[in-house]
Amino acid sequence: MHQRLTSLPSDVSLKEAFWYWLKLGFISFGGPAGQIAIMHADLVEKRRWISEQRFLHALNYCMLLPGPEATQLAIYIGWLMHRTAGGILAGVLFVLPSLLLLCLLSWIYIVFGNVPVVAGVLYGIKPAIVAVVLAAAWRIGTRTLRNGLLVSISIAAFLAIAVFDTPFPAIVLAAALIGAVGGFAAPHRFGTGGGHASSKITSYGPALIDDDTPTPQHARFSWAKLAVLTLVSIAIAAACGVALAAGFGVQGTLTQMAWFFTKAAMLTFGGAYAVLPYVYQGAVDTFGWLTGAQMIDGLALGETTPGPLIMIVAFVGFIGGWTKEVFGAGHELASAAAGAGVATFFTFLPSFVFILAGGPLVESTRNNLKLTAPLTAISAAVVGVIVSLALFFADHVFGWRNPVAEWDIAAMAIALAAGIALFRFKVGTIPLIGACATAGLVVSYLH
Repeated sequence: MHQRLTSLPSDVSLKEAFWYWLKLGFISFGGPAGQIAIMHADLVEKRRWISEQRFLHALNYCMLLPGPEATQLAIYIGWLMHRTAGGILAGVLFVLPSLLLLCLLSWIYIVFGNVPVVAGVLYGIKPAIVAVVLAAAWRIGTRTLRNGLLVSISIAAFLAIAVFDTPFPAIVLAAALIGAVGGFAAPHRFGTGGGHASSKITSYGPALIDDDTPTPQHARFSWAKLAVLTLVSIAIAAACGVALAAGFGVQGTLTQMAWFFTKAAMLTFGGAYAVLPYVYQGAVDTFGWLTGAQMIDGLALGETTPGPLIMIVAFVGFIGGWTKEVFGAGHELASAAAGAGVATFFTFLPSFVFILAGGPLVESTRNNLKLTAPLTAISAAVVGVIVSLALFFADHVFGWRNPVAEWDIAAMAIALAAGIALFRFKVGTIPLIGACATAGLVVSYLH
């Protein structure tokens, strides 16, 4: 039981919010579920900046959007409290610590990756990632696949990408079309449900943004405001893209990264795992920014840092900038930093636009089945895509394409133990990664 407090919290200044969002950026481990739980404990229960109902209201909105939902939730709450400046501040500080840490780890990886200790750690982490991805598929699937039709969409998506090598955007489009038709023909099969919201709303006392607090003026919808903010956002993205094209050419690595990660950001329904096959297809197969093995290593590093998992794009940009030497030979570190910065900026820019420009409009229509049914179908397809991703990683980590005698039994044992830890004992990702890294060191030493 929570004791209801009767006093209203003091107003929060932008400076106070700055320090909170910065702290959150450094402690936001545990993926979106963990990050959302941290924000709920801090902002709803402890600080009472926002009520339970308004928090869930904001979260349901962010769940409908492509992009990292926890990051968007931080932007939303920052925006609701301190207008556009607050939203930008919350979003940037949520991502910045992760970007800096991942760049540091990426540099260590590319410079010292062949050092036995580092190689041993990665040897243990990579099998754990297979289990982590499968756990993500299970977690999303149990929430999303509520009937046979949605299961069928998931299986079809798996076969499309795993067997027929169908591009991920085509799978998303097909699922959206099925959902759009299904919303009319079989609405009961595409209704929302199984999300984070609960029908039982808890009150922790009066909040600064309470259930009955009027919507602030800056959060009220108007077509003029939507048009202005959208045009400004497009102009910023276009100006950055044109500057990159002018400086490095239309076919330059940084220019290609800007366009590629903008498209990737629009496809991030269902979390980072869902868009990773698309990132892999582009970054590895199309542009050759990094190898498949490096992509798996990058996901392993991404699991060890705070912030949204989609920050693996910073690793991709870092390695791509280093490999392609965008600033010329001898300037690899600067090239890598530029690649990481471009990948991060263009991946997260749409999330800021969705909240700052489209928030009031989308929030007002969030229970409209015509809008949610396509997203329900996309979420179902995402489950199949994530399973295919797990099998793809398993093939590379375990050597399944080799003769049976050449399979990596030790890696398979680590993955099995990680799976049991995740599914049976509900071990957190960070302790799991640490244990598997230790196991990798032991196995490497024994070999």
